[in-house]
Amino acid sequence: MAIVDRSRRHVAIAGVPWPTYKVVALALGILTLLAVGAVTSSAATAVLTAAGVCTAAWLVLGVLGD
Repeated sequence: MAIVDRSRRHVAIAGVPWPTYKVVALALGILTLLAVGAVTSSAATAVLTAAGVCTAAWLVLGVLGD
């Protein structure tokens, strides 16, 4: 029986190890929020778009394994 060691990279935030794909997904969400907010001047559009981008990135990067 084979054992697969899937080591993941972590980033320490306030002493808590976070997988890098989560940090990247949150950064993409923040950048999207700022960009869409600046372009549209609509908080609702910016928040919903950023939430969608962040969620999609989180899921895709999590499945791909970083």
